[in-house]
Amino acid sequence: MRSAKKVVLVCVAWGIALGVALPALPQEPSQQQAPVIRTQVNLVNLFVTVRDKSKRIVTDLKQDDFKVAEDGQPQQIAFFSKEVTLPITLALLLDTSGSEQYMLPSIQDAGGRFVERVLRKGDEALVMSFDSDVDLLSDFTDDRGQIDRAIRKARINVPSAGSIGNNPGPIGSRQITGTALYDAIYLACNEKLNTEAGRKAVVIVTDAQDEGSKVRLEEAIEAAQRTDTVVHILLVADPHFGGGNGGVARKITDETGGRTIFVSSEKHMAEAFDQISEELRSQYTLGYYPTNAAHDGKFRKIKVDMSNHDLKVLARKGYYAPKE
Repeated sequence: MRSAKKVVLVCVAWGIALGVALPALPQEPSQQQAPVIRTQVNLVNLFVTVRDKSKRIVTDLKQDDFKVAEDGQPQQIAFFSKEVTLPITLALLLDTSGSEQYMLPSIQDAGGRFVERVLRKGDEALVMSFDSDVDLLSDFTDDRGQIDRAIRKARINVPSAGSIGNNPGPIGSRQITGTALYDAIYLACNEKLNTEAGRKAVVIVTDAQDEGSKVRLEEAIEAAQRTDTVVHILLVADPHFGGGNGGVARKITDETGGRTIFVSSEKHMAEAFDQISEELRSQYTLGYYPTNAAHDGKFRKIKVDMSNHDLKVLARKGYYAPKE
């Protein structure tokens, strides 16, 4: 299934729509043909959600309704689509530290319903849990049953044999009590989603309290930005454990184009998952060729505005330019 998806996503037509930088097609050498110098042009793609004053998602906008600027310079929108069938690659991250012990059953119930609702043909998802270690409960699959079983397998502070910490990389297995939120985001984006194409999203259920991660918050956010991944957080805060860190949650989601939703009850948990599901299926796709063509690897700020200032935009705030 994954191989079929890859074939679809790397074809030339989809490559243009998704913002994949495509080299010029090779031509047969000819004595009559002069040498041609070809350059690679990079398309920046944005997945945008728009809401009105009543927080309802707006789905009937046109290209002229959007304005895009990069580092303060206006950009010409080259591609625009309201296509909602573009495949989604999803990573569901579950906080299994002690602070979530009373909420885990409802998290599992709502998470299973969320996956069943949001995944469609061509979509794939993985499931990870994190406490003092980051554990891979299910790798990418389109099998909803396998995903649901992985969600049900999550246990509070119980490392599994599938620990991603055993994989090569900057993060090793730890034998301490903690909540490796930043490590989990870094690993999901840098080691799992980095080779995926199309729409990529991380949905995290957590109180956003990090204890013991090896990477910093800024490194976790950068990993998401470099892989064009949107991060959504369902902030589940148990007052018995000091509540949640809303500041950290909002920083992660704001910088990557996602949303933080505060969850205070089991009912709100299901509603929050429904909101994220709706957003993932109600996005506009904008693409532009940056006027700054330098391949310097630097971070560039993006701002998406609306002609109608009563509308609120949800989109990532920047990207890293490619390096030569």
